[in-house]
Amino acid sequence: MLKDKQAKLNSLLQELGSVVVAYSGGVDSTFLASIAHDALGEKALAVTASSPIYPASEIAQAESLARQLGLRHILIETSELEDPSFVANDTLRCYYCKRGLFQLLRRIADEEGLEVVLDGTNYDDISDYRPGRMAAEELGVRSPLLEAGLTKADIRRLSRSRGLPNWDKPSTPCLATRLPYGTAITVELLRRVSAAEEYLAELGLRQFRVRHHGDIARIEVSAEDMALFTDGKIRLQVVEALRALGYSYVALDLAGYRSGSMNL
Repeated sequence: MLKDKQAKLNSLLQELGSVVVAYSGGVDSTFLASIAHDALGEKALAVTASSPIYPASEIAQAESLARQLGLRHILIETSELEDPSFVANDTLRCYYCKRGLFQLLRRIADEEGLEVVLDGTNYDDISDYRPGRMAAEELGVRSPLLEAGLTKADIRRLSRSRGLPNWDKPSTPCLATRLPYGTAITVELLRRVSAAEEYLAELGLRQFRVRHHGDIARIEVSAEDMALFTDGKIRLQVVEALRALGYSYVALDLAGYRSGSMNL
């Protein structure tokens, strides 16, 4: 079954001929960029967007991994915060973001003489609220992982078998997903959330989020990591660190980490 999906993916890429891959350095886009590079060589270009909505550490890791894998790769600057529709942060935020990104990638594809823009959407993604899919459909962006029926678990398994070092990397969507709809997106808020998450990462946490609710920081961690916060010393250190960033209250969400919790 998995071999059939992989064969379908390879066949799709061969049919497309030349591609630009939206490459964030996450599990899905890394796998897609790696497979596309193997199938198409220099006719596959991986493009990473750099912007305040992405943690600087993620962009650096994406660049490093692209070099390690020998991908044909470029870094571009995007300007989501210049789009009033995106900054307003309504429920179509991801649509505005992806529309701008895919328009840029389409322009790069035309300049490079490459046929199709690809993204790393997988089969599991269609079960969540993802308005960015509308932008992909409007602009003719293809999603080969989805078209091949590959789930996240499939992609992690295949990535591991290919020796991709980030096969078990937790998902890291853009920082704007930490803000509730209706809260205007600013550089200051994005930096505050990013700094809070960097601090928690230094404690050894892997799968977590810091959700911004005005003067409240709501921390989501996996069930097994909640025990960390029973240590009084660590708990107080976390409170101090996040208060120093501007939060008055620091809360641990007892429901734990879950992707897309702001969509509830």
